[in-house]
Amino acid sequence: MLPLAGFSIGVTADRRADEQAELLRRRGAEVVHGPVIRTLALTDGPELEAATEALIDDPPEVLVALTGVGVRSWFEAADGRGRGDALRDRLARTTVLARGPKAAGALATVGLDAGWQAPGESSVEVLAHLSDDLTGRRIAVQRDGDDRAHLALALAERGADVVDVPVYRWELPLDRAPATSLVAAIVSGQLDAVTFTTAAAASNLFALAAEHGGPQLVAALTAALRGPVVPVCVGPMSAARLAGLGVADPLYPLRWRLGPMVRCVVDALAGRCRVIALGGDRAEVQGTMVSLAAGQVSLSRREAQVLTALVDAHGAVVPKERLARTVWEPGTDPHVVEVTVARLRRRLGPVGAALETVPRRGYRIPR
Repeated sequence: MLPLAGFSIGVTADRRADEQAELLRRRGAEVVHGPVIRTLALTDGPELEAATEALIDDPPEVLVALTGVGVRSWFEAADGRGRGDALRDRLARTTVLARGPKAAGALATVGLDAGWQAPGESSVEVLAHLSDDLTGRRIAVQRDGDDRAHLALALAERGADVVDVPVYRWELPLDRAPATSLVAAIVSGQLDAVTFTTAAAASNLFALAAEHGGPQLVAALTAALRGPVVPVCVGPMSAARLAGLGVADPLYPLRWRLGPMVRCVVDALAGRCRVIALGGDRAEVQGTMVSLAAGQVSLSRREAQVLTALVDAHGAVVPKERLARTVWEPGTDPHVVEVTVARLRRRLGPVGAALETVPRRGYRIPR
């Protein structure tokens, strides 16, 4: 069985979302895409043009490049206006710093060499690399899509003459429906994990929850991401943003890229796979998928949750009332459990008889 077969993963990204979804699907996952962020290009706008001309007229002592896509888009825009060569010429004697390898690689493609690269790929390291007193030093910052421009503001507080170079901006999506559906899927436990590739996506997810359902939905979202739904981030910046929103210990890989993030999802959910004896047959229970000698059986989310609850009881009786309360919600009629168990037995075929009814008590899977 593929490592993510039976699991449903939510994707919050807009950029490279198709690539991420394909990586997850190759491993068997069902992907629910609800972009909570929109990348708005500023390449044709007056702000970027003004920043470019300011740097041509008065070159900076230091250029800080934060993102690869930002560097490429900036110089493509400058070339399109016939100002690319002038920009390159004026930056040729500038000290160039890169936040990470993507920015450094993009700088090389436009003819600039990064003299230093942050080892941990963070803006905090860039700030620490520069002196505490930057009075009078002219520093250009090609920033990411975060509208708060944290690094530029921090440099200005140290006295630098900062030229902010805005190439794109992250905003809430125009069409909120997929994102609000993603929030609902997280809160209702229909997802096993959700991924974040930017800190802004984390902020936007909670902003959309507040917009759609107020404090009650935000509280439910926080609880879900602390419990049954695993939050997996591409790196520490998005993880820190989630932590600041009340989601403790989000996961992220050692290498902050899409591929390692997907492997992090696989590793996180591996602990939810269970191998049991079911009616004398070996059964592998993984999310909503059960692998038997006769083949694989796909269950509904509720059926899978009931089966998992019985498996985790290790042979003990699980009362119908508890199943109704935990798999559904408090106040649910226990009769729905009877209907679900009957359907689950049919789906499992001959081994379904292993789900034993204990009269007036509940259900169990004998060990």
